[in-house]
Amino acid sequence: MDLPIVNSTLVQVASTYGTPVYVYSADKIRRQYQSLHDYLNWPSLKILYAMKANYNPTVLSLLKNLGSWIDAVSPGDVLLAKRIGFKTKEILYTANNITSDEMKAVHSEGVMFNIGSLSELERYGQFFPGEEICLRFNPDIVAGAHHKIQTGGSLTKFGILITDFDQVKKVIERYNLKVVGLHKHTGSGIKDADNFMAAVENILTLAKPENFPNLKFIDFGGGFAVPYQPGEEAIDYKSFGTCLTKRFRSFCDSYGKELALYFEPGKYMLAESGILLVRINTLKNNRNRLIAGTDSGFPQLIRPVFYDAYHHITNLSNIDGQAELYDVCGNICETGDNFATQRKLPELREGDLLAIHNAGAYCYAMGGVYNLRPMPPEILVDGSHVSCIRKGLSSLELIEQILKESI
Repeated sequence: MDLPIVNSTLVQVASTYGTPVYVYSADKIRRQYQSLHDYLNWPSLKILYAMKANYNPTVLSLLKNLGSWIDAVSPGDVLLAKRIGFKTKEILYTANNITSDEMKAVHSEGVMFNIGSLSELERYGQFFPGEEICLRFNPDIVAGAHHKIQTGGSLTKFGILITDFDQVKKVIERYNLKVVGLHKHTGSGIKDADNFMAAVENILTLAKPENFPNLKFIDFGGGFAVPYQPGEEAIDYKSFGTCLTKRFRSFCDSYGKELALYFEPGKYMLAESGILLVRINTLKNNRNRLIAGTDSGFPQLIRPVFYDAYHHITNLSNIDGQAELYDVCGNICETGDNFATQRKLPELREGDLLAIHNAGAYCYAMGGVYNLRPMPPEILVDGSHVSCIRKGLSSLELIEQILKESI
């Protein structure tokens, strides 16, 4: 499985900044962004980057310069996006079980709300009658790589049920709300284009002029899968894009005007751009079970523990070594702290440098300091230029920060 950054550069980064360390390829991010415009040939296509995937300010600025907009899911997302320079109109805020105070605070920033529950719709109407909104509907299709990241179907907390449309209509009319956008999201890591298109059909069936006469856009969410395992075929997004835009053209013709087409990629944009570099410091042979301990742990990359996610691993120090089965473990006081279990890898030796692939999205962003181990630095490789885009704290600096923040 190819690395987004050449081995020699990764080795140099580890030598300069130590390990663990996150490394991102700016070129890969640019290619992923452009590919969506290549696949989705629509005049008013808007890519709203799901900034929860990776909120590093330098990454956000890179995407802003490419023309990306922002999918925000918290007041902090909105505030950071605006500080980076995204315009109010370039941010869509998807409310998820927010308090009334949060609703008022985000509204004061002027961004559009994407509302996914009758309760929040009622409150929004009470506070801000007559305003433009987007509505998030549950497309009633279950899709996604793991049950914890499936956002459609009757068992999820996300979106308004399509069967509740009549209640939605009453709230809209009661508060004179103007629905200018519709949104759906089925899950993350979607590989089945048929499921995705079924969800699209459910939303388009709802988006009739008699139901929503003021639509300006339809947001089909994100969840595009990326290959994680060697030999895993990439999704045929070109064919998917052709199918979707053809269907959307037919819909717009029947609706009576051309609407904007929104997508909200997060993982697709960043996952393959990132590498987490770690170093082997401990080797054990427990009754022929080979255990390799590293200088990182699940608080710094939680997806394997959280989602049983697979992350490919490359031994940069011994690429051609004799392959063995290893448990690649972290340094946290938890039994589940594993990056890989019974993974076939070239012989691991103490001091070897490992590259953990697909670490650009939902890795650093979901990190924490459990066991009081500070988060690692983040490095951006842009062509031949290597720069630190977030400083890592030492253990002493972390403790001093904690003490300073204590009351």
